[in-house]
Amino acid sequence: MSIDWTALGQVTAVSVGVTIAVVVVFALGVLGLARFEGAREDGGGGTSTLGITQAGLCFLACAAVVAYGIYLIVPQFH
Repeated sequence: MSIDWTALGQVTAVSVGVTIAVVVVFALGVLGLARFEGAREDGGGGTSTLGITQAGLCFLACAAVVAYGIYLIVPQFH
């Protein structure tokens, strides 16, 4: 049995990179929700819309990454 260490290293690097990216995007989504809640409590209008838009886009991106991962794993979807 032979292990291709280069391929294993590439898979590890991509996995760690994508994981960090998804966590950062999710954190930005939570930040957007916090801005939305803060603006709603303060009575602001423009920042409220910006925060909820930021949160929606970030959570949509996270959902797309998860859906793509499920697509890659489940062979019936190919």
